[in-house]
Amino acid sequence: MICPYIINVSVLVGGILSWGLMWPLIENRKGDWYPASLPSNSMSGLQAYKVFIAIALILGDGLYNFLKVLSQTILGLSHQLLTKKLSSELPVADHSSPKSSQLSYDDKRRSQLFLKDQIPTWFAIGGYVAIAAISIGTLPNIFHQLKWYYILVIYIFAPTLAFCNAYGCGLTDWSLAPTYGKLAIFTIGAWAGASHGGVLAGLAACGVMMNIVSTASDLMQDFKTGYLTLASPRAMFVSQLIGTAMGCVIAPSVFWLFYNAFDDIGNPGSEYAAPYAIVYRNMAIIGVDGFSSLPKNCLLLCYVFFGAAILINLIRDRVDKKWGRYIPLPMAMAIPFYIGPYFAIDMCVGSLILFIWEKINKSKADAFGPAVASGLICGDGIWTLPASILTLAGVKPPICMKFLSRGSNAKVDKFLTSQG
Repeated sequence: MICPYIINVSVLVGGILSWGLMWPLIENRKGDWYPASLPSNSMSGLQAYKVFIAIALILGDGLYNFLKVLSQTILGLSHQLLTKKLSSELPVADHSSPKSSQLSYDDKRRSQLFLKDQIPTWFAIGGYVAIAAISIGTLPNIFHQLKWYYILVIYIFAPTLAFCNAYGCGLTDWSLAPTYGKLAIFTIGAWAGASHGGVLAGLAACGVMMNIVSTASDLMQDFKTGYLTLASPRAMFVSQLIGTAMGCVIAPSVFWLFYNAFDDIGNPGSEYAAPYAIVYRNMAIIGVDGFSSLPKNCLLLCYVFFGAAILINLIRDRVDKKWGRYIPLPMAMAIPFYIGPYFAIDMCVGSLILFIWEKINKSKADAFGPAVASGLICGDGIWTLPASILTLAGVKPPICMKFLSRGSNAKVDKFLTSQG
């Protein structure tokens, strides 16, 4: 109910394309394209097609949007430099301009308050250097494959990428932090090599890069909110520090709770499958080992879907918006390729409810739709905490409910009949 219709439809299209057409057809080639004796979750069999074709879609979509945002960022900066108004976006005392004189009283008040409590440059640079030093000193002790000079290189290049991401996110409302993380996976993983733990080094480097780059865009969004609400930048920064300190305690505690409560956490097909873990791990494997381990025609299909993702995005941007909004999004289509199509039905049912609600009373649907969706999300999410506690306490549910296909149900009935 929160996601746009096109997102939910894209997920449904991806589920139909993958699980309805592609995977059954590829499975029919078992024994030709890959050994028939391999289990279903082997990365040398059908699972490889599921994971790497999804990765190809994600990388194609990410590359296109990266270049798109980067070009818009460069054009925006070039325009500001050419017009020599880079320093006059926010009006200050004794520095009037034609643009600032046209600002309303509220905007002038916001700008004055925002600039009065701005964070000193020396503090920002010093804090970044201090955090880099802490990371260089501690992370190699946690991830031994991630050498200190890998982290140093990341922290040297990260500010440029973080600026591009923050500026681009402001222009397009699209953060490309995962794309920069994938860049770190391939570069650091290839640099370390397979013999020196390149897979783990690449994944750890991805985490470092994503945290730096995503924080830049998140902070800019928060500061923009503070600017609009007349909040002090320093007060907001202190609040961010407090929240980060709390997260350093709460996040590991929640992870420990889940890790001890659920034995199958992170396993494919489980309730908490962590599907992106499989994707990023296999990206790291490709970065280190290359494509030689992939089954037959897997790389060819990856090329096809990589190009298709770029082509679909290009068509969306080139055609009229009236028709472009009906073209599916490759990133959303890629999700059910490896997760499965089950949640696409849930999302489309939510969209159907919202669509009917809008037809009956659009104003109420617009006003209360997000609140209803948020309540459903919060209720479902909050229940995981008592469920984890009950699991740790050894409490077993009194009943078990499961929905099976007709074929599976017939097998279960036959088995139960034979038992008794």
